[in-house]
Amino acid sequence: QVQLVESGGGLVQAGGSLRLSCAASGRTFSDYVMSWFRQAPGKEREFVVAISRSGGNTGYVDSVKGRFTISRDDVKNSVSLQMNSLKPEDTGVYYCAARATRDSEIFYRWSSHYDYWGQGTQVTVSS
Repeated sequence: QVQLVESGGGLVQAGGSLRLSCAASGRTFSDYVMSWFRQAPGKEREFVVAISRSGGNTGYVDSVKGRFTISRDDVKNSVSLQMNSLKPEDTGVYYCAARATRDSEIFYRWSSHYDYWGQGTQVTVSS
């Protein structure tokens, strides 16, 4: 098993930046595909971004391309999400998720593919 703890959320004005972090403990971090999902009030949880085990492949939802950047540090057992040019529609609870896989280049966009989840961190972007 792996335990995930997110941090870095907060309140920011539109156009501002935040950096989210997800610290992992438990099994070998480099065995896991990592991702970020978010859930806005009254809406379903949606995929934001994922990164493969190697870090060489990433996938972003169209609405955040060019503004968000995911990165992983297998020494520190963490994954980060740098969010720039934030918009009010980015508001929501952001969740870190993990899934173990043998393929070092694959990543997943569906929440059902992930086995482990953090508790979430709130991001609020004011207009």
